[in-house]
Amino acid sequence: MVAVSVVTYVLVVGALFAVIRNRRNAADDPASSAREDRAERTVKLAVLVVIPVLFLFLIYNFAVARNINRMPAGPLLTIDVTGHQWWWEVSYEDPVPHNIVRTANEIHIPVGRTVMIKLASHDVIHSFWVPNLSGKKDLLPGHKDALWIRADRPGIYRGQCAEFCGLQHSKMALFVVAEPAAEFTKWIQHQREPAPTPTDSISAQGQVVFETGPCAMCHTIASTRAAATVGPDLTHIASRMTLAAGSLPNTRGNLGGWIVDPQTIKPGAKMPANSLAPKDLQALLAYLGTLK
Repeated sequence: MVAVSVVTYVLVVGALFAVIRNRRNAADDPASSAREDRAERTVKLAVLVVIPVLFLFLIYNFAVARNINRMPAGPLLTIDVTGHQWWWEVSYEDPVPHNIVRTANEIHIPVGRTVMIKLASHDVIHSFWVPNLSGKKDLLPGHKDALWIRADRPGIYRGQCAEFCGLQHSKMALFVVAEPAAEFTKWIQHQREPAPTPTDSISAQGQVVFETGPCAMCHTIASTRAAATVGPDLTHIASRMTLAAGSLPNTRGNLGGWIVDPQTIKPGAKMPANSLAPKDLQALLAYLGTLK
């Protein structure tokens, strides 16, 4: 398409320049009028040729796009992705409710396997875009949509919300982790496990801080009393690469700063500041660090 378009463009523009040159010379050279007439006929002929070429390209484009977007046959790994201001909720479908995996801002997929991504929005228009794996697809409130992706090589593919969705639109990233089938199976089986029971007094105190404080009003940790769904599921938060939808590397220091003062890191985020005593904060961080 590019090659034919370049040739067509050069021919049409060349003919137009010939007409312009002949018109400028018409006053000084009476014979140039004949050349001008020939140039104008050439332009008209070029236009008549270009129109069917463009229509053929249009039909070809529709056919190729339809083939690209057609869902492959066979069983697919299906993942529900919901856009929030400003993070991604990720849920792996399974006919057995107990086996449904919920995470946030990271999508793990097996290499070489087609994956269906079902898209929805919780609030405003978002756009799912992982440039190395797929085109953009908008998430419209009240409307379900889907696309499919497949990674042919292992790696970490960065994604981004591609539709302006509010103050922290630029800090709404996600990561697709493509890994060999055996590693993916190991990962998803581990994600189905409940949070481990604290094995030391500091982590045990941290669990109490989580369950009795404001954290439990928004977040879930499987096998604990925290079962809210306003914010991301934190059952395996320590296994994730980033915090706040790609805003920070997932380190103990960053996690502490995010808990205490999220508005400085991500102004407008729905997570409020949490005033915790230093001892309680350290216990909470120790507990969250065990959730791998």
